[in-house]
Amino acid sequence: MAWTDERVELLKTLWAEGLSAAQIANKMGGVTRNAVIGKVHRLGLSGRATPAKPQRGCGPAAERKGEAAPAKPARPEIRSVIPEPDAITPLVLDSGDKTTVNTIKNNMCKWPIGDPARDDFHFCGQPAVVGKSYCAHHARMAFQPPQRRERTDVRRPAAQIERRRAAG
Repeated sequence: MAWTDERVELLKTLWAEGLSAAQIANKMGGVTRNAVIGKVHRLGLSGRATPAKPQRGCGPAAERKGEAAPAKPARPEIRSVIPEPDAITPLVLDSGDKTTVNTIKNNMCKWPIGDPARDDFHFCGQPAVVGKSYCAHHARMAFQPPQRRERTDVRRPAAQIERRRAAG
């Protein structure tokens, strides 16, 4: 399909009316949505007179009715409970070197120590806990149990519950 002058003018008109690329493609026929988007881009038709409007409301019901939405309660602060590392010494191999990418084995702790961009980067290397990638110390740091959050009172106030019971 070639873009004739008439079809380009029709495209410009429909775009200015705020129709979507898919709607324009359907009205014009013989052209895809992507072809419309490409031609609009090449013509530099970035702005619209009126944006395409959604078919249904997309905000909460309170906003559509003109009422103010209720304020969201503040999220409780969650603090990290990762313990400070104890004085655990990395494994030193028989050769006197520390465990590196080239020397690490499956049963060794893979906890990284230092900056990977530096020459002194190495791994813990201590014996790993069965089924884990880390020694017991680093496994406690890596696998934290879920934290209990302080529950904000989202339950209905007692007066509201009593009114419902009396009305029901």
